Amino acid sequence: MSPAVRPARLLLAAALASFGAVGAALFTQVAWGMQPCPWCVLQRLIFVAIGVVAVLGLVVVRAPAGRRSTGVLVLLLAACGMAAALWQHFVASKSASCNLTLADRIMELSTLDRQLPLLFSATANCADASAPLLGLAYEFWSLGLFGLLAVAALQLLRRHSFFG
Repeated sequence: MSPAVRPARLLLAAALASFGAVGAALFTQVAWGMQPCPWCVLQRLIFVAIGVVAVLGLVVVRAPAGRRSTGVLVLLLAACGMAAALWQHFVASKSASCNLTLADRIMELSTLDRQLPLLFSATANCADASAPLLGLAYEFWSLGLFGLLAVAALQLLRRHSFFG
């Protein structure tokens, strides 16, 4: 097995999981009427960013610097996603309005809410968007996946002497 096989599998799994999470969120929005808040769509954007970084990482996976930079970017994005999910649950969901929050401003600046409204337009406030999925708050599903993506990034970095 070549040294690039394992990192490539990690990156492919990260990309598929990230894009799959966005697909699942879109499915629950359209099929089950679970409307997203600004923090929800910000997490979608972070998942898309992780997926794109992971796919681009597949191109540079054989180079140690490429593996390291991809691992660092995925780890940073996953940390941002975990922070967004935790903020959504512990702060934003207790608020009647999400207007002009950091998430709302980021999405507005990105203009993705206007370019791809079905995917990135917030159509609920934070308190209304707080809904369970299979008995667990939706943002905790997101938090768990961001955590797994962070572990994958750490594994990518650890296996390739980034830390030691």
